Amino acid sequence: MLLRRLTAVASAGLLASVALLAGSPAQAHQAKLGNKSLASVLAADGHHFDHKWGDFDIVDKAVTTVLTAKPNSKVAVLADGTVPVTAFLPTDQAFKLLARDLTGKQFHNERQVWHTLAGMVDAKTLESVLLYHVVPGATVTYKQARMSDGAKLTTALGSKVVADVTKHGVFLVDADKNDQNARVLPRLRNLNQGNKQIAHGINRVLRPIDL
Repeated sequence: MLLRRLTAVASAGLLASVALLAGSPAQAHQAKLGNKSLASVLAADGHHFDHKWGDFDIVDKAVTTVLTAKPNSKVAVLADGTVPVTAFLPTDQAFKLLARDLTGKQFHNERQVWHTLAGMVDAKTLESVLLYHVVPGATVTYKQARMSDGAKLTTALGSKVVADVTKHGVFLVDADKNDQNARVLPRLRNLNQGNKQIAHGINRVLRPIDL
């Protein structure tokens, strides 16, 4: 089974993230959390595109594509629920906006968006984009994020995003200085809450370079 194989890979290479929490007050709290993975959350409604722009079918497709091409990718951490991570997941609408920004075209369904973006990048670039949305080693709730203005979050890619908290919500400042910052969508906050891996839906794709 794909998820079982990916879990084994992630366990072998990424448990060092948990070691960072050893001896800290957060360790006891982490031990009480469940082990449901974000990969299983993404796969809950099946691996297919639909007409709901507010969910995560394109992220799910991207994760599957990367791990098929690169089974040892760090993206596999999303399949190991024992490793604490916080992921910021762009909605399908967020990818639609990215595709429009990059091509100047309007798209009418998720499949068109995916094939357009996938045709522009290779698996390595897609992997980098996904890792830029994952913060390993910590389970950050929306409430905690609301109290973290100015925090620099080190992503699994190794680069940082900055939390910008305003009266309008939680924004993430990425490496692209010329575009709008992604905002955490309150209706999609704390996905998979109660587990070591938590996610928050965002309205734009984070960009690891200045496009």
